[in-house]
Amino acid sequence: AIGNSARRRNRQVLYRSSEQFTNELIEAIGNHSTDDFRARYRRVDVLLVDDIQFIGNKERTQEEFFHTFNHLYEAGSQIVLTSDRPPKALATLEVRLRSRFEGGLQTDIAPPDVETRVAILQRKATRLGMVVDKRVLMAVAERFDSNIRELEGALNQLNWQSQLAGVPLTYETALTIVENLAPQRRPASPPDVIRVVANHFDVTPEALIG
Repeated sequence: AIGNSARRRNRQVLYRSSEQFTNELIEAIGNHSTDDFRARYRRVDVLLVDDIQFIGNKERTQEEFFHTFNHLYEAGSQIVLTSDRPPKALATLEVRLRSRFEGGLQTDIAPPDVETRVAILQRKATRLGMVVDKRVLMAVAERFDSNIRELEGALNQLNWQSQLAGVPLTYETALTIVENLAPQRRPASPPDVIRVVANHFDVTPEALIG
């Protein structure tokens, strides 16, 4: 979304996963073409890097990204990074990188609400050519709320099961399939909470409640 918005304003955008960045660097080192590699990353207006946490423990990759980050920052370019945890929790990254990441705007992307999940499923169903009862979409949206991949995977399963059986996807059939696919959750009891918290802080349950 950020990249598309920037392109509409005629800004030069480059999107890469951290793995692609590392692989391209390795290839550039092997081909003696690191200057071309650096030019490709340092002449953009917006650099988008996904899963930046995976460059942890990769010294040469971190070194190269550090200098790329500095170059773009000084040039007034925009840098957008995603990670599965905040910068201060990225223990495998060099301190100088973490401090730079912490200097920017940090935003937590929360899971979408149920109405948004239904809308996502509706669009996915349309792309798949599925005609699905709204009640089916609501049933899926209510049971899968952790991430979009899981949500779309459930809809794919419904589509495949319906095709394999050669029958229309009724609400009752879909409900049975969804119940089998959905993660089984049970309410947390007070002893469960005490056990998990005590384990997290490396204390005994007796010390926690004493």
